[in-house]
Amino acid sequence: MKRPIGIDLFAGVGGMSLGFEQAGFDIVAAVEIDPIHAAAHKFNFPECAVIARSITDVSGDDIRNASGIGDREVDVVFGGAPCQGFSMIGQRALDDPRNSLVRDFVRVVSELRARAFVFENVKGLTLGKHRQFLVELIEEFKRAGYQVEVSWQVLNAANFGVPQDRQRLILLGSRTDTPLPAYPVPITHPAGRPKAELPTGPSCSDALGDLPDAEAFSELIDADEVGGVVLGQPSEYAKELRCLTNDAWHFGHPRIWDTDKLTASLRTDHTDISRRRFSNTEQGKVEPISRFFKLPASGVSNTLRAGTDASRGAFTSPRPIHYEFARCITVREMARLHGFPDWFRFHVTKWHGARQIGNAVPPPLARAIASQIITALGVKPTRPSKAMKLGDPDLLRLTLEDAASFWDVTNPIGRRNRKSGITKRKQRDIEAAICP
Repeated sequence: MKRPIGIDLFAGVGGMSLGFEQAGFDIVAAVEIDPIHAAAHKFNFPECAVIARSITDVSGDDIRNASGIGDREVDVVFGGAPCQGFSMIGQRALDDPRNSLVRDFVRVVSELRARAFVFENVKGLTLGKHRQFLVELIEEFKRAGYQVEVSWQVLNAANFGVPQDRQRLILLGSRTDTPLPAYPVPITHPAGRPKAELPTGPSCSDALGDLPDAEAFSELIDADEVGGVVLGQPSEYAKELRCLTNDAWHFGHPRIWDTDKLTASLRTDHTDISRRRFSNTEQGKVEPISRFFKLPASGVSNTLRAGTDASRGAFTSPRPIHYEFARCITVREMARLHGFPDWFRFHVTKWHGARQIGNAVPPPLARAIASQIITALGVKPTRPSKAMKLGDPDLLRLTLEDAASFWDVTNPIGRRNRKSGITKRKQRDIEAAICP
């Protein structure tokens, strides 16, 4: 039997793609305007048709043609459309041109006649005046022939086996001839926050404790990977991300990868002054000068954020301080805190890599949601029989200009602008923590 198929809109690097694949879907197409993210998605999902264009310029037929699915039924469309969440004076929020991408999400779902959809967004969309936007969005889906779970939920990744406090609005819907999916039930409580009725989820030390210190490898000064690395004793959480357990792949396609390589671990050259400040900061607290959060070994990470792209000033939210080492965590350590397995790769620079993770839905959370969609569709998930090769590693090294050329598109992101009004000392601290 063919596995059910899914399409990822606003796909980024593929956090939701991975979660849905692990639940039993084959992701046949992904739409992503950022050519750097599109290239990384293609590396990790080499058999997925990646469309590196704005969804505004993409139709349902375009997706069918690119993916080669013809008139086959699409089982699910998922994604998180950027939105402002408020209305201009005297008009509906969805009529605001700044929210046109949300309407395009509804349009593509409707054009594909997908059996189900998952719309994810920020928690703030459920609060105050922003709720009106959500009400209008539900009405838009209903006009397109979809039923929607009006008792929407905000889900925290920390309740689904992720060592990070990350809350996202999840809106579920289906065609009227398909049962409405249910929301997943929490399976863990965040580490460090006892709750008797649920098992304790993984902590920061569970996620990072088996990884060697990147600063022990001189190769990682100029490169993001090093071979011949021996990792430490893994926690149960780390075993899964290292694919050491029988069920680590879930219902996803096993990847062929080099298990002896430590990737996404380009080092950061902090000043001695910064290191002393980091070292003196208490776990779970914010360092007062840089305002960087220090991870608690026995607790969970704060929300890992992406910041802005180059067209809006190229500000990347700082990476947290490691609970043991006097430095900010690497991109690979961010990935561990997000639930990405070690075979999953990101752009080789810290700036792009951190953006890709900060923009992504944690795969374990996406998997929990996708499992509910599978159930509503009446499908029994199956395990693939063959392993899949990853893509060309050069896809992870492209500049914005090269990536745009690779996809034969005009660079929609713009050049990175490092200028700001902050002091040179603060700029050096920030760039040491977040910049390539």
